[in-house]
Amino acid sequence: MGALGAQARRGIAVFGAHGQLGRVLARALAPLGPVHALGHADCDVGDEEAVHAAVGCLMPGVIVNASAYTAVDRAESECDAARRVNSEAPGFLADAAAAAGAWLVHYSTDYVFDGRKGEPYGEGDPTAPLNVYGATKRVGEEAVLTRPIVAFVLRTSWLYDREGRNFFSTVKRLAAAGPLRIVADQYGTPTSAMALAEATCAILRHPGAARLGGLYHAACEGETSWHGFARAIVGALGARVEVAPITTAEYPTAARRPAYSVLDCGLLKERFGIALPPWERALADVLRNGA
Repeated sequence: MGALGAQARRGIAVFGAHGQLGRVLARALAPLGPVHALGHADCDVGDEEAVHAAVGCLMPGVIVNASAYTAVDRAESECDAARRVNSEAPGFLADAAAAAGAWLVHYSTDYVFDGRKGEPYGEGDPTAPLNVYGATKRVGEEAVLTRPIVAFVLRTSWLYDREGRNFFSTVKRLAAAGPLRIVADQYGTPTSAMALAEATCAILRHPGAARLGGLYHAACEGETSWHGFARAIVGALGARVEVAPITTAEYPTAARRPAYSVLDCGLLKERFGIALPPWERALADVLRNGA
């Protein structure tokens, strides 16, 4: 595994290991080296001293930050909590990684964009978050990218898994209760936690990983609306329930969301030869694995 071999043998510390992405990552990364799965009870990533103590104790070769404040609407009224986890914690982890000589993988979001471009966003496009969640995640990106470490910041979109609180599990639950009304004028790309975890492993395994750190878009291929995604979920589950399209205006939320936040993942493919699967196939894989 080249440069990764030496790093991974020291261990891989996954922070936020009890979240939907963290759980999947802890399993997917196991073949690369010993995995230390740390939940909030093990280490509060918003506590700088706790982060440095945990990393100093474990001395991992790779740190993977799957922790995040992801309650998009609640973040509008809980700005300090969102800032602590999304903006400050990545900097704490990056500093700890520098002290330990570790690589760092950090995840961000398509919500750093305002959705006005009308075509897929590249890594170099200007960011303009519409909500507190996106703004705090953008600050977290910068906190990692400005540290002198080998770091990979992976922006993804519409993340879901068969476990946890997410759009997939919400649709699955509501479909059992009756007709659904789902926003049809916001477009993005559903990305399964497993597809993102597999891409993470492939990045770390790449022989040139040590010199290819930076910002990358990592989402499944294709695009759809929330309504289209909901219809696909309902259809795949075999549920006989109506899924009616509505507009954003008909479903007001505390946080504004981009109307079009599809990510262009060409750079990831160009440098690493990695392309996540089409979102429809990733959904089928989630269902096949026991959703």
